[in-house]
Amino acid sequence: MKRVLKTRLTLILLALSLLLSLVMAYIPTTFSYVEYLDENGNTVTLWGLDAVRYEKALQADTAGIVTPQKVRQAVESYQFCMTKYGARYANELPDGVYAQEILPYFPLLHGVREAFADPVTGIAPSTLDIAPEKVDDFYGACEARLYSLMKLEQDNHPAAQEAAKRLYSRVETPYQLYPGYNTDAMDYQLLLSFLIVLFCTVIAAPIFTSDYQTGADDIYRCTKYGRVKFAVTKLLSALLICGTAFSLCAALFLLVSNSLYGWECTKTSIQMLYSIVNLPNMNLGQLQWACAGGYLLCLLATVSFTLFLSSRLRNVVSALSLSLLCCFLPIIVYMALPSEIGQWIYTVLPAGGVALQTSFLYSLVDFAFWNIGNIAIWTPYVMLGAYCVEIPLFLCLTVRSYCTHKAS
Repeated sequence: MKRVLKTRLTLILLALSLLLSLVMAYIPTTFSYVEYLDENGNTVTLWGLDAVRYEKALQADTAGIVTPQKVRQAVESYQFCMTKYGARYANELPDGVYAQEILPYFPLLHGVREAFADPVTGIAPSTLDIAPEKVDDFYGACEARLYSLMKLEQDNHPAAQEAAKRLYSRVETPYQLYPGYNTDAMDYQLLLSFLIVLFCTVIAAPIFTSDYQTGADDIYRCTKYGRVKFAVTKLLSALLICGTAFSLCAALFLLVSNSLYGWECTKTSIQMLYSIVNLPNMNLGQLQWACAGGYLLCLLATVSFTLFLSSRLRNVVSALSLSLLCCFLPIIVYMALPSEIGQWIYTVLPAGGVALQTSFLYSLVDFAFWNIGNIAIWTPYVMLGAYCVEIPLFLCLTVRSYCTHKAS
């Protein structure tokens, strides 16, 4: 461990990871923007944390349990405002009206159009076309929407439809909402994890190969503990360094991000941030930690595969190049192959959980399943199962590969 940590490149990458954890926790707050008219009729523009604090104060009445009565009142207020000004779309309203009359309850409108989408075509109606009395059965409409959505997306797979129904039946209703947070921060948590996986790949690639290349391994393997015990020690040191670095960075990111947005936001149901019929029974805080855990397993699987390559190849450049290719391979598969075939591949690749479009986060908020005959497995379960198999598999293969490696 001391030898790895004393390497200049390792120190630079670990320091950069900590710095990025702070910077990338702050960056999403800079995207917040609000514009309103003050008492004198002057336009006031707020950016960043000022905009976040203003919106949270303005939307304070929406915080708490999302009851159908609250949602109906928001729909009625929206329809009244748009009708009063003869507008069909929000950008047709006079200056200042949106911020003053719609923004205070706007978070409650999230998912209303989706909940009342056409069950046959899946097309969502305009909020103006939704009868307010229908909103009284808001959660019944959400359940019906899930059934129609799965019918559209998994028409030939009844097992997937039933699996989705079982998952959604565990979701607690009514939902909870605490305004102020935006999903950009979750995307930046994913991006940070992807970068740390790349950094750890660079750290792990030379673990065995560098000794092959310099000839030092010829000496090590002649000693009493120079084979199995030495290989296991190298594996554990690499995993411990990378795993600890990732855990510290993930915890630092969430600590800073939630402190900036407000810890009460973590109690928001994820259905009020993503799809109104998301399958996980989680609030935002639980989603953050679930993603952190999934990303950690993904990191360990990727590092394990990198160590396996390092034990097989004699050249550091070759080991590093193939390891980095493994990190980008899920993105290539996602873009190059048909969706169903690509899904079968990228969900089991070691780096698939942090590879942006194929990530563990997006699988949690998606409705994709592995369909095997009459069996349907939700893709997050496939990913976690694959990592739990790959980590010990690649580690065992690494030890075996190192022990059978022929000295130069």
